[in-house]
Amino acid sequence: MTITQAPPAGLNVPQGAALTVGAVLGTGVISLPALAARAAGPASLLAWLALVVLSVPLAATFAALGARHPDGGGVSTYARRAFGTRAATVVGWCFYFAIPIGAPPAAGFAGAYVADTVGGGRHTQLLTAGLLIVVVAAMNWYGVRVSGRAQLAIAAVLGALLLVATAVSLPHARLAHLTPFAPHGWLAVGSAAALLVWAFAGWEAVTSLSADYRDPARDITRATGVAVTVVAVMYLGIAFATVAVLGDGASKAPLSDLLVLGFGEVARPVTTLVAVLLSVGAMNAYFAGGARLGAALGRDGALPVWFARGSLAGEVPRRSLMVVTGYSLGCLLVVAATGIPLESSLLLVTGAFTLVYVVGTAAAIRLLPRGTWVWRGAVVSFVSTLGLLALTGTHLLAAALISLGALAWTLRTRGRVMTPPATIPGA
Repeated sequence: MTITQAPPAGLNVPQGAALTVGAVLGTGVISLPALAARAAGPASLLAWLALVVLSVPLAATFAALGARHPDGGGVSTYARRAFGTRAATVVGWCFYFAIPIGAPPAAGFAGAYVADTVGGGRHTQLLTAGLLIVVVAAMNWYGVRVSGRAQLAIAAVLGALLLVATAVSLPHARLAHLTPFAPHGWLAVGSAAALLVWAFAGWEAVTSLSADYRDPARDITRATGVAVTVVAVMYLGIAFATVAVLGDGASKAPLSDLLVLGFGEVARPVTTLVAVLLSVGAMNAYFAGGARLGAALGRDGALPVWFARGSLAGEVPRRSLMVVTGYSLGCLLVVAATGIPLESSLLLVTGAFTLVYVVGTAAAIRLLPRGTWVWRGAVVSFVSTLGLLALTGTHLLAAALISLGALAWTLRTRGRVMTPPATIPGA
């Protein structure tokens, strides 16, 4: 009698690719094409193309790091190996605490569409954002295998809807909408690129899930390759259609306008479904990676040891997930109480993520085999992300404050003996 061994628990290539696509192909595809076009006109397409090209070596860099050093700490682990404890704590905090700050605007994009469909204005938008945060937390409460399967279904529906939106609108494209090509000057392309960083943040998000793959050395690279291709096609297709089809008439909801052109007003509510799925997909990937990261930071002493429960591969980091969820809801309550726009923290989060990119790619230069193509890609990524960091400017304030808190923590814990990961069964 032959006994067939069950496949190891964990993420497979389709699930990993879906999580990566969800992290990158987030809510930005809903409104950022129109915002970028307003900032730079048709020349905004150059910003989209530049960031797609940059994504190739950037994604390959993080895939190579994840394949070689699979660990729940993700970029924090790479920084620790390359530069030591302080750098790891700073980059870990920047990523971990930026996720809850970014959750309200991510959910708010979908909330705005729901409010437009059912009415209720800002009140409906805020309630929808809170509900999505809770839903994503529930998806991750049962582990990455459950959230990975849900993400695969979401990615399939989204891919079909976005391809249809692009295809049915292209017959309405007009070359006249591409002139003048740079109505606000060529420097505006840089401004558009700074805005679009939000749309391309995410390649680092799933590095914290690297240890949860069935075969990290093989599957991470494959999943990343699939994700890069899907993201490039989707983003460039929607961005071109927004400029060439809608021109100056693009509203804050260009995706809705594109669907209406192809199918009539009956298709407008479909955009609400797309918005909700995009928000859930992006938040699911970030909550999954963030929760795992928080547990790893607790394991390594970069956060209180209370966070460390669930830090081993295959475990569910529920304590860290509760903190991410509670912090996200707290930020949403602040937005609701103060009346500030939900998207007000968008660029602050972008600044934190850009700093994570810079440290992560710098670590890759030290950790990856020198002289290889992936090492050269890491060098290109490092130089490029330094440029993005410069474009971020004053929006690095949040990252600077978080970094100061992280450094204060390292001073407070200096000299203490860190508990080895293997000796933390349940913290």
